Amino acid sequence: MGDSWVNSAERIGVDLHLELSATGGRRAALIRALRDAVRGGRLAPGTRLPPYRSLAADLGVARNTVADAYAELVAEGWLTARQGSGTRVAQRAEPLNVSSARVAKTVPVRARGPRHDLRQGTADPSSFPRAAWAASYRRAVEQAPNDAFGPGDPAGRIELREALAAYLARARGVRTEPARIVICSGFAHALRLLFHSDVGGPRHGRVLRGPLAVESYGLGFHRELLAAASVRTVPLPLDEDGARVEGLDRERAVLLTPAHQFPTGGPLHPSRRAAVVDWARVRGGVVLEDDYDGEFRYDRKPVGAVQGLDPERVVHIGSVSKSLSPALRLGWMVLPERYVDAALEAKGEREAWASVPDQLALADFISSGSYDRHVRRMRQRYRARRDRLVAALAAHAPHIEVTGIAAGLHAVLRLPPGTERSVVRAAAWRGIALDGLAGFRHPRATGGDAPDGLVVGYATPPEHAYAAAVEALCGVLPPA
Repeated sequence: MGDSWVNSAERIGVDLHLELSATGGRRAALIRALRDAVRGGRLAPGTRLPPYRSLAADLGVARNTVADAYAELVAEGWLTARQGSGTRVAQRAEPLNVSSARVAKTVPVRARGPRHDLRQGTADPSSFPRAAWAASYRRAVEQAPNDAFGPGDPAGRIELREALAAYLARARGVRTEPARIVICSGFAHALRLLFHSDVGGPRHGRVLRGPLAVESYGLGFHRELLAAASVRTVPLPLDEDGARVEGLDRERAVLLTPAHQFPTGGPLHPSRRAAVVDWARVRGGVVLEDDYDGEFRYDRKPVGAVQGLDPERVVHIGSVSKSLSPALRLGWMVLPERYVDAALEAKGEREAWASVPDQLALADFISSGSYDRHVRRMRQRYRARRDRLVAALAAHAPHIEVTGIAAGLHAVLRLPPGTERSVVRAAAWRGIALDGLAGFRHPRATGGDAPDGLVVGYATPPEHAYAAAVEALCGVLPPA
């Protein structure tokens, strides 16, 4: 029986799980099982069923039993049979379930998306380099050694770590070696690995401990993630030179976006970059550098990573979520040597590891030069989009200031005091999705400037829809 099942599966390439009841005969039981599978949706319309001989071998019944069951269900309209096309589940305009009307009322209808999506944080999905990525993926899988499809290394594939070490040194000024790079699925995953005591099981301790100083504006999702790990965050005020790092005191670590502060848009001043590294040396602390869009500087060459100032005091974290796509779920941590083993322990079981074929494809994508070409192309596209936004505001709302440097995938629009909420509501009413600046402010931030503003993601809309999105945005801005 085992041999016949294996041979059948190899011959037709289709498995069909059916449970036959012990009452009413094998033919009747098979008919009921097939009806239930269609009615319940396990066999969708158009699904091709196994040939008589194959299904008979799988179920341990006579071939004529399967042929008779198929014939009856064809006659009843559940199945169709055509020469050369085999037996398939019939296409029906209405679901076969008699309670379909009741079900239809209870299944939620997927909400329509906004007419214009100007939310921050997402690259233009239509710009993903499909052909180049497919070529890298094919080459990577074809050339991969056999061990690439085994259990693997929690640090990530050596091919990707070598490619990243070379790229980050060249493009971001990072000083590292492959042994100090740990692959993760993105920035949030890196935070979980560094601060969660239970990511690898109860026997593992934290890699880092709080309290953690953070910029007074940032993603609420990251603060919630840290709070869930019982990590207390202490907000640092911001000004035109970035985070006020002189306010660091007894914190054990500080999280910064030094290349392009998120979301306010300024870089960390060179003197403060040096000062925060000095603080880490004196206090025995560590700097977490979120390099979320470090490649996308438009007014000058991108500033190098803070990690280059002291690789033993800075954890450099990056990903491809802004440069390629968040769908790839690939990121990395460049760690001081003393944290590597603890981070690998925190990764624990293989289920938390990034897909090996994707890692190999990214390694090829970087090594072949395709990544550089894509980043340069997107740098030009996003700069043009930012310029179009600034020009439109100058023409239609010259009183609205665009703050921050020319970089990244979003811009902050400074609004007249007291207008942020009403503008966000008006935008939503007109089908424009965007974020107010206040939503990114740390709940315990005190003092300093708390301006009204909009965080506008100019990278999100597809190219053909961008002009209409900018025009709609200008239509909801408050008058001078």
